[in-house]
Amino acid sequence: MTSLTFNEVYAVGAPIVLAMILVEVFVSNWDNKTLYKKNDTLCTAGLLIGNILMVYAFKGLTLGLHFYLYQFRIFDVNQVMPIWLLWVTTFILIDLVFYIYHRMSHRVRFLWAIHMSHHSSEEMNFAVSFRQAWLGPVSKIPFFIFLPLIGLDPTMIAVAGVISTLWGIVGHTQIIHRLGPLEWIFNTPSHHRVHHGSNKQYIDKNYGNLLIIWDRLFGTFEPEEEVVTFGLVNNVNTYNPIKITFMGWSSMFKDIRNSQSFKEALYLFLGPPLKEK
Repeated sequence: MTSLTFNEVYAVGAPIVLAMILVEVFVSNWDNKTLYKKNDTLCTAGLLIGNILMVYAFKGLTLGLHFYLYQFRIFDVNQVMPIWLLWVTTFILIDLVFYIYHRMSHRVRFLWAIHMSHHSSEEMNFAVSFRQAWLGPVSKIPFFIFLPLIGLDPTMIAVAGVISTLWGIVGHTQIIHRLGPLEWIFNTPSHHRVHHGSNKQYIDKNYGNLLIIWDRLFGTFEPEEEVVTFGLVNNVNTYNPIKITFMGWSSMFKDIRNSQSFKEALYLFLGPPLKEK
């Protein structure tokens, strides 16, 4: 179905990402800005290591599950679509599923307990894109399993997912401002800065990864107007990646232990996060 491989995508993407970070550091120093702080970057590295270990632990399982489900596909889309249209369809549907997953990660408490680590930095730079939750690779699995069932090739899903992730890195910066007409379609750095803002009007906005059209369609879009204050409403005040990873879980299970009924406990698990995020 496709000659692209993970290794080829990473071989091209890794040096580009490294160059982006170096340029960002140079520009920030040139403008006398401090976009990178040592402790924050080390914390990001700690979270990234845990995430990578989980990715590799579940990578084979996820791909194997997708290939298994692909046997029961409802449509043979590869028989009716040219290869270019298959790629476009795969990218669009991956982004739509990501939007749903990402929105629920902000609206369902146990998913927010996982995702909050990504928002725990009070900085905004390319490195912050690597501040990924340790349980993130696991929490995504249920959301993406329908893609092979509707006939999308698992290898294409995996490769397109990696490419989309690389685009997501671009959004985590302060040195790129607005991108003209692209702002209407794509999730640009301006749009994603809003998503990482703790300003009242920016909370729970702009969930898209590759495209911003889902936010425009479903009422979660907010343009960048006021200067963004990055981080959480109540910041974690620690650079310990282990504490950050389990902070949301600890708070949630404490509330569940103090609940008065099973219904209340279930609501505390599946309901919205506390308002003061």
